[in-house]
Amino acid sequence: MPRGKKVKEGATEMTVAEAGRKGGQTVKERYGSDFYGAIGRKGGSTTKEKYGPDHYADIGRKGGQTTADRHGQEFYENIGRKGGQRVRELIERGKQSGD
Repeated sequence: MPRGKKVKEGATEMTVAEAGRKGGQTVKERYGSDFYGAIGRKGGSTTKEKYGPDHYADIGRKGGQTTADRHGQEFYENIGRKGGQRVRELIERGKQSGD
């Protein structure tokens, strides 16, 4: 279905995205937010059984390559630098509170 497609609900129209949000909210109210975690775990287990654990390594590699193609090597250098700075800050904080 094309993006922004309108669907009728009674006398009003809404986009497919709006209908999806409304349906998701109804499910959340009926079953609770933990329901989504439970079905996610079931789906993950089923996928692992069907395709094997290497499947996750493959899709991670493909996603990483797509990100590298889209953002370039500098992107990884920057997020690595930010992560390293954050670790240093946390270690320093831990040393100060441990005195």
